[in-house]
Amino acid sequence: MRKKIVYIGLSADSVHHGHINLIEKARNYGNVIIGLLTDNALINYKGLPLLNYEQRKKIIINLKGVFKVVPQHQWDYSINLKKIKPDFMVHGDDWLSGPQLFLRKRAISTLKKFGGKLIELPYTKGVSSTALANEQKKLFNTSEIRLKSLKRLLNSKKILRFIETHSPISAIIAENANYKNKNIYRDFDGFWSSSLTDATSMGKPDIEALDVSERLSNINNIFDVTTKPLIMDIDTGGKIEHLKLNIRSIERLGISAVIMEDKTGLKKNSLNEKTSNQKQDSIKNFCSKIKVINSTKINDEFMIIARIESLILKKGMADALKRAKKYIAAGANGIMIHSKEKSTKEIFEFASKFRKRFNSVPLVCVPSTYNSVRENNLIAKKFNIVIYANHLFRSAYPAMEKTAKEILKYGRSKESDKNLISIKEILKLIPGTD
Repeated sequence: MRKKIVYIGLSADSVHHGHINLIEKARNYGNVIIGLLTDNALINYKGLPLLNYEQRKKIIINLKGVFKVVPQHQWDYSINLKKIKPDFMVHGDDWLSGPQLFLRKRAISTLKKFGGKLIELPYTKGVSSTALANEQKKLFNTSEIRLKSLKRLLNSKKILRFIETHSPISAIIAENANYKNKNIYRDFDGFWSSSLTDATSMGKPDIEALDVSERLSNINNIFDVTTKPLIMDIDTGGKIEHLKLNIRSIERLGISAVIMEDKTGLKKNSLNEKTSNQKQDSIKNFCSKIKVINSTKINDEFMIIARIESLILKKGMADALKRAKKYIAAGANGIMIHSKEKSTKEIFEFASKFRKRFNSVPLVCVPSTYNSVRENNLIAKKFNIVIYANHLFRSAYPAMEKTAKEILKYGRSKESDKNLISIKEILKLIPGTD
């Protein structure tokens, strides 16, 4: 007589006694097959797990009562249920309401088609897999793990969204910000350290006036209170003689990638209206900088992304594509194509032509001026990373200015209360404050 099959879907980003209880009870009904969510499935709903799929599989397959482990490539259980056609599916009763309710309905509908049955067991109270996983990340998120996480993310998602963080508090906001709506989950995959907002927050001009050590000190403070990867804007990279020393410090801190622009001379922001006084570096010299970074870095997971300014400086599409080819040959791990047009026409043209030659090289964009473009359109053009390069700082400034003017206007602060976070919320924001 065939032994019956029991299906359990697990993320196992943090294994606890609730999982053990579930498996122990499920094995009473037959052979337990665990549908283990892949990194790709998890990342779209919970973020990147601390352990990758193969590491989590090794743990689960060795738990008593587990007959087999198969990948579950989607958050939706119904796809694996159709393939395996288990006699039973076992799940905790924590999905009777909330964001997982639609998954429950789909699972029940699928089970009915082949006579399967859903068994719901009482959820183990006082245990949160997500909370435990987040605590684990904080405890074990070393500089090396953080550094390597960018490449893991690139291999797991269609597009990554990074946002500028100029301070630890802005990074905490970015780390915890998310949007949930039925089967949609969005969050930020990591942080962008912008030379513009770092300099401006210190009251200095964006001309590489801020010393690299000052910027790294700020990033170190950000890393103290967050877990996600960071990409650092290193402007032109500075003098080759200094670049090697700076890269050692940057990599040691756990920064995942640097983006270096191919301009030369006194650094000027690319979004300035006047670009006639901005000069592009020679291909030969910029390739030398890329080679210096590659010869200096220790970890193969550390990435150098070359930022091409040809479209900004009106050098044309052919020049941009030529430079991309040369920079990749010199060792660049990715390309950022920059534009200050309000239309996506030229960056989409670049992407289409670039992808004909380089199918797997990460492509980065910064839609500060062409900000009406949606991420789905960027995915269609095979961009891998979108950077929201200055938005947290730009939103903070008008809010602070408004409050300052209101206090001056009314001679008191009561009128500003409606726009302020409460003292109580501030005390809750940072663990250990209250």
